[in-house]
Amino acid sequence: MDESFANLQTSHLLGSVPAVISDDKRSTNVPIASVNEGPSANMQIFPPNLGNNTKGYQTLESPTVQGPEQQPSNNWKGFFNVYSYTQYFDVDTDVVLNRLMSSLYPTSGDFFNKIDANPDLYGLVWICTTLVFVLASLGNCATYLVKKRTDSNAPWIFDVNYMNLAASIIYGYAIIVPLGFYFSLRYMGSKADLLRFWCLWGYSLFIFVPTSLPLLIPVEFLRWVIILLAGSASSCFVALNLRSYLETNNDITVVMAAAFGLQMVLSIFIKVWFFP
Repeated sequence: MDESFANLQTSHLLGSVPAVISDDKRSTNVPIASVNEGPSANMQIFPPNLGNNTKGYQTLESPTVQGPEQQPSNNWKGFFNVYSYTQYFDVDTDVVLNRLMSSLYPTSGDFFNKIDANPDLYGLVWICTTLVFVLASLGNCATYLVKKRTDSNAPWIFDVNYMNLAASIIYGYAIIVPLGFYFSLRYMGSKADLLRFWCLWGYSLFIFVPTSLPLLIPVEFLRWVIILLAGSASSCFVALNLRSYLETNNDITVVMAAAFGLQMVLSIFIKVWFFP
């Protein structure tokens, strides 16, 4: 064994050996806390900030959850987004049935109060689509019954043009007529809500769906009585609800007369063209 190790004092070998600190290092008293002190650090995300227009270090925060229903406000692109219209179709079956029953009682005049919280476009689309198929199918059946009654040997061909005509007339009427009343009332300085008008006129067409079935009876006088009664009920439904909605309008009589007349023209057109 090396002699330098043999001369070590054995008293220093017991326990832990203390570190030797020189005097110049003792004089340098740097507090540990001062090194650790500083601005509170936050967890950050790479890459660093490279400018005002680029994302830099970002503090980790809880992400903002944005569902598909959230759309930017005042954005014209929202008109072409399907999610912008989902709120107008969010109605329960009970609500739709209640509004359908209200359209069969034209003298109540409280339809706008029932739809004030949640006017919908579901009734407009569903009723118009149903009425188009009903008129196209029953109209062909009516022509078949009339032709077979007059001449049982006469040939009969299904007229597909009934579908195109029914879709053009019903959808066009349900969309354009409320739009015309909306712009007219706004021009006259009256309050008007296009969504509520579309809802009103859409449900006003429901009465033509059940009354199309008895129009198959090949009795001309009875057909005219049925269609005039249905048209009068639908016209009163629109006119009386407009009167309750536009109580302060000075031209309410003109508006009611125009709405009543247009509904009657539609009902007569249905009778003349689809059930001749």
